[in-house]
Amino acid sequence: QVHLVESGGGSVQPGDSLRLSCAASGRSFSDYAMGWFRQAPGKEREFVAAVSWSGGSTYYADSVKGRFTISRDNAKNMMYLEMSSLKPEDAAVYYCAAGTQDGAIITVIRGNIDYWGQGTQVTVSA
Repeated sequence: QVHLVESGGGSVQPGDSLRLSCAASGRSFSDYAMGWFRQAPGKEREFVAAVSWSGGSTYYADSVKGRFTISRDNAKNMMYLEMSSLKPEDAAVYYCAAGTQDGAIITVIRGNIDYWGQGTQVTVSA
């Protein structure tokens, strides 16, 4: 079992930056590729970014490429999402996700998720 807790959400203005954190506990964090997903009101949950178990590989949705950076610190059991140049369309509940154990980053990209966090709200408005 992996328990995931997000933090760092909040209300910002367009163009601002925000850093989300995901704290993991339980089974070996470094066994899992990890990712961030988001869900806006009335929309389906969508993939945002993924990072391999080592942190050496990352992948982004086209909508956030160049603005968001995903990273992880296995020694601290933490994952991060640095968001910059935020747009109103980035507003959503952001979820931390752990892919299948020993799975490759592609498992997260495809939405094969074993564990979800409870989500943190990001609001972007003028």
